[in-house]
Amino acid sequence: MSNNMLGRLHKVPLREAWNSEDADFTPWLAQEENLKLLGEAIGIELELESQEKEVGPFRADILCKDTANDSWVLIENQLARTDHSHLRTVDDLCCGAKRCHHRLDR
Repeated sequence: MSNNMLGRLHKVPLREAWNSEDADFTPWLAQEENLKLLGEAIGIELELESQEKEVGPFRADILCKDTANDSWVLIENQLARTDHSHLRTVDDLCCGAKRCHHRLDR
């Protein structure tokens, strides 16, 4: 018999864990261990390049590199429900950066 301890996952409102997207969630997600977990979940190895990077009139939450092929990955996160204006901002950021190949939202 194994001595492994099991726990339960509990659904928690995002705003209980992170009050602010830019001040709390983005820095948390940009930590090396969290980017590694995200990369494993989506099948790419991420390396942080910058946070809150200005791209024209917008700011990219997180800019990474896919280390397997050296392409850029833009992570634009949002703690609230995504809407058309947010998706349009992601497109504008990618066009402004002119180098992003992967798009991740949420």
